[in-house]
Amino acid sequence: MEVPNPTNRRSQVEAILRDCGSVLVACSGGVDSVLIAAVAARTLGENAVAATAVSASLASGELDDARAAAAAAGIRHIEVATDEVDNPAYAANAPDRCFHCKDTAYGSFTKLAMQLGITVVVDGTNADDTGDFRPGRRAAREHGVRSPLAEAGMTKQEIRDWARDLGLDVWDKPAAACLSSRIPYGSPVTPEKLTRIDRAETALKALGFRQCRVRDHGDVARIEIETGLVPLLLDKRAEIAAAIKQAGFPYVALDLDGFRSGSMNEVLSTKSQI
Repeated sequence: MEVPNPTNRRSQVEAILRDCGSVLVACSGGVDSVLIAAVAARTLGENAVAATAVSASLASGELDDARAAAAAAGIRHIEVATDEVDNPAYAANAPDRCFHCKDTAYGSFTKLAMQLGITVVVDGTNADDTGDFRPGRRAAREHGVRSPLAEAGMTKQEIRDWARDLGLDVWDKPAAACLSSRIPYGSPVTPEKLTRIDRAETALKALGFRQCRVRDHGDVARIEIETGLVPLLLDKRAEIAAAIKQAGFPYVALDLDGFRSGSMNEVLSTKSQI
């Protein structure tokens, strides 16, 4: 059986971008979208533009990373204010919340692309993303957004390898998601909750926990970190508890299962089996 060649997939991504002619890259600041922005700039020059949706659901560090990455890649970067938090369907936080977020963002991006005379909006979805629960993919399809990395079959590890080869600072950046993903389905999304989550996670990262989540369970902040760092957390527990309480949570708890992306989706699979 022939083993797929990552080099061929890189060439395929470049070919997809050239076929688009001109692209607006939905750039969140994560390694996937930053890579696409950098490759698009190298492949299409001034016919590539990056755009970041800015709202209360975007962690503060993500916008900084998107700005820095765009500057390093030499690609024009546009910040687009979005108001998905004001949408009742989004704020209700049903399992399809991500659809409403992406519907707002992609709708804004497609309008911007038309104004700039750009042919296609692209994002950083990769081949590994297709196995997770991602309602936002429906919004991408409805707005005609293309995903060159997924189309070429590139995995997350291959993306990190390519980003490292290109000298992108975000090549080993931990996976991120919008702040609303920290709130249990059915619990309304509010700017106040998003702010305290952002403050709490920023504090954790400053204390040495790059890969972390602070899940908002009302009065309780449930911390997810890599299990190997639990001893460090316990050593700093007083400092961590104080910082998270200062962020707005009366109580602080540690999830013994450790960090895992999309843990809020676990309740969906559990309910489906009842």
